[in-house]
Amino acid sequence: MKLLFVGPPGAGKGTQASRVAVELGVPHISTGEMFREQAAAGSDLCQKVQAIMATGEYVPDELTVAMLEERLARPDASTGFILDGFPRTTGQVTALDALIGQDGLDAVVVLEVDEEELLRRLLSRGRGDDTEETIRNRFQVFHDQTAPLLEVYGGRGLLVSVDGMGDIDEVKARILAALEAAV
Repeated sequence: MKLLFVGPPGAGKGTQASRVAVELGVPHISTGEMFREQAAAGSDLCQKVQAIMATGEYVPDELTVAMLEERLARPDASTGFILDGFPRTTGQVTALDALIGQDGLDAVVVLEVDEEELLRRLLSRGRGDDTEETIRNRFQVFHDQTAPLLEVYGGRGLLVSVDGMGDIDEVKARILAALEAAV
């Protein structure tokens, strides 16, 4: 199964994607983790990625697409995967379509969570780049650049909306039930 998890920062995309991936036996492919690995590597390119991430802005598409293409080429992704953090823009939808085909995804899981709850979650996780100002900037970037994906994928009949509030196990159960009903 090939899935995309979408939601604002702090909605639980990474947490739920990793848990659902184990359940489905497919890899969880997180661009956020790929970026953090690159930033930790210390090269000039990695330092650029780190500086961009510190502002809450998105890493340029060409860099993101190149890293994702390499990751999708690995054998463990040949039968399926869960993407978390890509695509985030309509331009990236086009790039993903070029990599896996316009019919390449089985579903797009949208985690719905109240913004004040998102802020509370993000401030409590203790990352150095999680200041209130940066978080609010991420929310705005999400609304401006990522929310339009919902229209694209909705037009393809792929959206599966799930309430992301509550206990982690409850949310996972809701996701699996919604996927079973939709796919």
